Amino acid sequence: MDTTRLPWRPPLIWRAAQLLARVVVALVARLRVSGDVPEALRWGPLILAANHLSPFDPVVLAAACHTRGVAPRFMATGGLFRTPVLGAAMRRAGHLRVERGTAAVGRALDEAAAAVAAGSVVLVYPEGRIGLDPGLWPERGKTGTARLALACGAPVIPVAQWGSHEVVPYRAPKGLLRAIVRALWRRPVLRVHFGDPVGLADLAPDTPGAARRGTARIIDAVTDALVPLRPDEPDRPRHVDPGRPTDTSRSHRRAPG
Repeated sequence: MDTTRLPWRPPLIWRAAQLLARVVVALVARLRVSGDVPEALRWGPLILAANHLSPFDPVVLAAACHTRGVAPRFMATGGLFRTPVLGAAMRRAGHLRVERGTAAVGRALDEAAAAVAAGSVVLVYPEGRIGLDPGLWPERGKTGTARLALACGAPVIPVAQWGSHEVVPYRAPKGLLRAIVRALWRRPVLRVHFGDPVGLADLAPDTPGAARRGTARIIDAVTDALVPLRPDEPDRPRHVDPGRPTDTSRSHRRAPG
């Protein structure tokens, strides 16, 4: 039997980790998931593009995706893969290593493209870092997510989330214990919304500026999906993390129309 053409399927260790993520999230917060992933796309090929608020995001998104029957392969910073136990588990689960700031970062895009082509769902943070916008709105994105989508022709679904910054602080493990105790007491609501696919069909991969225009559309879609998740916090978040720096150099302006 030729197995080279079989689509990628999440290993048991990753499905079990998603169940564990739901338990962990339920202990410290209340998870509310809205929107959906079309059934035809749940096994890929598909790209999920999410905003990045906190080191707790991967746990929240793993739990939220599990509620929708999706087991995405995360594109994650290389430092996590160098952690003795966690790194080995992430490799076995099929997640994708990104060595930011090195020449190897281009290889991550090639590996992600191969993963999508193999039928995977890949989850990407298009901002490329935990956002430092003072209002915690999505920052101007890196072009990697759009280049990946244009190269593969895979649909991109925006995923907006809100609340994880109240559970784990930016500088964790510094301040982590106090933040966890606070979360256990207050049980903040963590909201995740799966939006509609982003329209990129009119962008040709080799056209100058296509990746930048595609990136703006993706960030706009994530921003639009985030608006209803924080109706009482339109400008600044109520919860202020004193350890989080701010940076307005990558602020994103919503494209007109």
